[in-house]
Amino acid sequence: MKCPSCGFEYTYEEGDKLVCSACQFKWDKHQEVYILDANGNKLVDGDSVIVIKDLKVKGSSTPLKQGTKVDNIKIQDGDHNISCRIDGFGAMDLKSEFVKKA
Repeated sequence: MKCPSCGFEYTYEEGDKLVCSACQFKWDKHQEVYILDANGNKLVDGDSVIVIKDLKVKGSSTPLKQGTKVDNIKIQDGDHNISCRIDGFGAMDLKSEFVKKA
């Protein structure tokens, strides 16, 4: 798990905490990781979401339509903070501002 303070990827366990090898930041290893959807609801790994507007898909002539339900999301770092698999499109990364909790 990456350090929430500096983003360094190498961490180690110390009791019930995780410690960053680079900056020595300590955090609870059972800390809930979440992001917020377009309506301000918490999203966690495994949630289902619904796309709230048509989205252009790079490399495809058909857009991802509003109302598309996406199951079993995974939270990740970065601008496109949701990783998922969508039928007909395959693996995709979405921005949380364009989805709502199902």
